[in-house]
Amino acid sequence: MALAAEPQLDLQTLGHVERRVLWLATSLVHHANRVRENRSGVKVGGHQASSASMVSLMTALYFAHLEAPDRVSVKPHASPVLHAINHLLGRLDKRYLTTLREYGGLQSYPSRTKDPDPVDYSTGSVGLGATAPIWGALAHRYVAGHFDVPVGGRQIALIGDAELDEGACWEAIADPMVSKLGEVMWVVDLNRQSLDRVVPDIAAGRLASMFEAAGWHTVMVKYGPRLQRRPALRARIDAMPNEEYQRLLRADAPQLRERLEVDVSDLEDAELLATFRDLGGHDLATLIDGYRQADAVRDRPSVVFAYTIKGWRLPTEGHPANHSALLTPEQYRELAQQLGEDADDPWRPLEGREADLCEVTAKRLEREPPSAIAPPAVPPDLGREHSGRESTQQAFGRFFVDLAREAPEVAEHVVTVSPDVGTSTNLGGWINKAGIWNLGDRIDWFADDTDTLIRWRESDHGRHIELGIAEVNLVGLLGELGATWSRDGRPLLPVGTIYDPFVARALEPWSFGIYAGGQSILVGTPSGVTLGPEGGAHQSVITPSIGIEQPGCVAYEPAFGQDFEWCFLHALAQLGREGGTSAYFRLSTRPIDQTLHSGTRAEAIAGGYRLQPDESPDLAIAVMGALVPEAVAAADILRAEAGRRIEVVCITSADLLFRSFQARSGLGEGDPAVLERLFRPGVPIVSLLDGHPHTLSFLGGVGGRGVSCLGVRRFGQAGDIAELYEHHQIDAESVVGAALDLLG
Repeated sequence: MALAAEPQLDLQTLGHVERRVLWLATSLVHHANRVRENRSGVKVGGHQASSASMVSLMTALYFAHLEAPDRVSVKPHASPVLHAINHLLGRLDKRYLTTLREYGGLQSYPSRTKDPDPVDYSTGSVGLGATAPIWGALAHRYVAGHFDVPVGGRQIALIGDAELDEGACWEAIADPMVSKLGEVMWVVDLNRQSLDRVVPDIAAGRLASMFEAAGWHTVMVKYGPRLQRRPALRARIDAMPNEEYQRLLRADAPQLRERLEVDVSDLEDAELLATFRDLGGHDLATLIDGYRQADAVRDRPSVVFAYTIKGWRLPTEGHPANHSALLTPEQYRELAQQLGEDADDPWRPLEGREADLCEVTAKRLEREPPSAIAPPAVPPDLGREHSGRESTQQAFGRFFVDLAREAPEVAEHVVTVSPDVGTSTNLGGWINKAGIWNLGDRIDWFADDTDTLIRWRESDHGRHIELGIAEVNLVGLLGELGATWSRDGRPLLPVGTIYDPFVARALEPWSFGIYAGGQSILVGTPSGVTLGPEGGAHQSVITPSIGIEQPGCVAYEPAFGQDFEWCFLHALAQLGREGGTSAYFRLSTRPIDQTLHSGTRAEAIAGGYRLQPDESPDLAIAVMGALVPEAVAAADILRAEAGRRIEVVCITSADLLFRSFQARSGLGEGDPAVLERLFRPGVPIVSLLDGHPHTLSFLGGVGGRGVSCLGVRRFGQAGDIAELYEHHQIDAESVVGAALDLLG
């Protein structure tokens, strides 16, 4: 919104609103720590200094630049500024201003799912909030290109300069697809401080060059009008390392004159101090001009480097230890006097032109809530007969081709994403059928090559997205694709594929995407030491436990193609809706005889079934995933050679079984009947999986006669599967030995 287009939006009025935003943001933290009763005695915390450096940036952005379709990701430690602005815009009731970091109140960091006021992007995990608008832009382009969705606006990230230390930022910036996103704008709060220190040296120029090399448009907002008129002083500041500038912010006027070594004799003390602090990131007119410069370039993303002071206008400004510093009650009252506020009535409403500006801005930024459209009904099965020998990864590859044939409307809502491993995770058939999605058509120069099995057709009509080799990018995009049901009213069914060993690498952004409301399916394949020839570097051990422990997600590890089909369809049906949930599938490349399968759909999606039932077993072997043949072989040996009655239980989801286990004690949600159906009382259990054995150790509390947990506890190595199974004691003979030990 152009400044001149709003007659009531003059810089003086905007400056008054800016001061109120600073006051409210500071007061939110002050009340939480100094006024509200603290029963625990533990510091509540908050970030007054980090918020202060963002006040000017956000005031200029929200009150003089944003339009309704724009979405903003706010620096985590500036959440009080966001809440202050939302309050002034009538989006946050006054009663919440005293609830920062209180149970049921304003969250520590902006949260789409937990804060009572509008939040465009959840932030808090450093680097992920910065990149979220990139993936939000891609997700919006995808959903708008495939369905009837209004065109969106700018996707803006407000980030701290220290946040650029995170690799997630540079992985995203470097992806070739990102350089075409003209709607993306980053605003870097260049306050030269991180949590514990002043950022060393002078890094802005180097950072700008790195952005430009990746195809971004850069804008520098460095100096306000006072310093712009002082070339000698400006040159002196330009040559300073960050540490020196920060130290001089703490100097009084005589000390500053002495240390500057520049003639500033014409400036009075107060004017000298104000001029030295006259950075562009705190000058509203300069900021608005910088935002306009960024807006003028729409063929590539933009980054605005705005120089600021951490702790601006607070007693702690510029101090390297100000990150978590709190104003004392005396300092708080002094600030109130400086800003023209009332420390005894901190929440009083604005009046006059300032109130008018807030009202006009609120109307300009008002959005129509999206009309929610329910996702298509997912069928219970696809009619495929799973026969012969088949791996779950093969079943996964065939699934989408079957889905497109049997349920085309569902397939139209599916979007698959890979970090350059689409074909190696068996998506080749789907890629050939659905095509690659790109921001524009690209020529397939190998289309006439008869040796090419994959048709790499790239257009804005495809339904598979292939990113570079960066798992963090994959799950970042997955989370935003999984949020279109709430952002745009159009549900997608996003599925990401990743080598299972790298789930841990992607864990933080994947978990954060779920926390932020993104619903998707992550497929880890291949998995375990079963991936023998690849060696220990590519063999996952802890991922089954990760699946159990991840909130907002149901984890599955089916052994048979039919179980995979049933469970995957069930997981798809939980996406894109209020109260929906994400899923994680751990798959294998090991082919298994499908004639062994004996469960029903209801049993498979509930967590498991008795693969080889026995009415009066001496022992149960509970197996999950690729080791079913070892469990069956061990059961055969125990029956034939030891005369024992053995029941084999095939687990499709350790996650759902653990929920059932907890529900028996009234802890959490789950169906306690599931475990009662699978395991008979008084029967000892041997658990078996290609993963850490503690995954199924809770089964020891089920039968009442003990459990022996077999699994992988050490880093693997390359080798034949049989050798590796014996080495890790997950082969049939090890199962037999564990069973005989339990049976005495």
